[in-house]
Amino acid sequence: MNALPKLDVRRLEKLLRSFAEVRLLVVGDVMLDEYLWGDVDRISPEAPVPVVHVTRESTDLGGAGNVVRNVVALGGECLFCGVVGNDEAGDRVVELFKELGVDPAGLVRVDGRPTTRKTRIEARSQQMLRFDRETDDPVDAATIRGLLRAIDAAIPRAQGVILEDYGKGLLPAKVLRQVMKRMIASGIDVAVDPKDTVSPYRGATLFKPNLREVEQLTGLRVRSDSDLDRAVGKIQRQLPGTDVVVTRGERGMAIFESGRDRVDVPIPRHEVFDVQGAGDTAIATLALARRAGANWVEAAVLANAAAGVVVGKVGTQTASPGEIKERLADALVAVRAGSRA
Repeated sequence: MNALPKLDVRRLEKLLRSFAEVRLLVVGDVMLDEYLWGDVDRISPEAPVPVVHVTRESTDLGGAGNVVRNVVALGGECLFCGVVGNDEAGDRVVELFKELGVDPAGLVRVDGRPTTRKTRIEARSQQMLRFDRETDDPVDAATIRGLLRAIDAAIPRAQGVILEDYGKGLLPAKVLRQVMKRMIASGIDVAVDPKDTVSPYRGATLFKPNLREVEQLTGLRVRSDSDLDRAVGKIQRQLPGTDVVVTRGERGMAIFESGRDRVDVPIPRHEVFDVQGAGDTAIATLALARRAGANWVEAAVLANAAAGVVVGKVGTQTASPGEIKERLADALVAVRAGSRA
């Protein structure tokens, strides 16, 4: 494992301020997250289930849309390309992008294809139930052509790209190869949050799986650092020149720069209410930080701090630069303590 470079709070704060100078393009599966919020004080007489008294309802952008929310909350500008149905949920997705100040022109509307909706019932600061309305059928040829046209229009205006695959049929391998061909030709940095494939992302700058995804992508069990080194090595053989950052939950992040040994970036202990959306926060922060001039360790420290903010909240949430700034001192203590362990 390589030693950590010197880290400085003032330098990290400067990088945070520089997020405002970055414009990213996000491409991926957008979802509509619906919430029913309420209280539980009794069990149903009809079945042994809690009765939730709903007190309010809300909707947010989920999936790749949550990455967009995080980029904007962190101070960056964002473009988006994706697919929604020609339905009521799709209309709401368009409205939510407009409310964020993000141009919805990159959204391809598709007749007969439902917009992915995830409805959650939340009570007493925990999720009681979730039900999904969606399809994961691959998008048709006409939709692919519309998506590629939208991407071609957006690339010249972006400084970096995040590809966010949630396995909803938008980015099968054949589409990914066409998308990556355009990105590589433009010379733009591409950060990837993968689902179930590796090789189509050849040419990406960053590949960011979590531990579970590393196992699924490689077919290898990861029970130790040496297991992780071996598994990531298998990924990097398919993606020569690509840096890999693995999110490890309470253990922080592991950085695998191409041609170098692993660097671990631990996190401070913090209260966790909901891990939902933490990966979206992490990749948004990593991509912004790198475009702002951070090295990988600085980017990981900032991303760990941002993820630490959102897991302390209920539901799909974001982190602001101010909230991250408040956590930087503790984040650096954890990193330095980890480097001495």
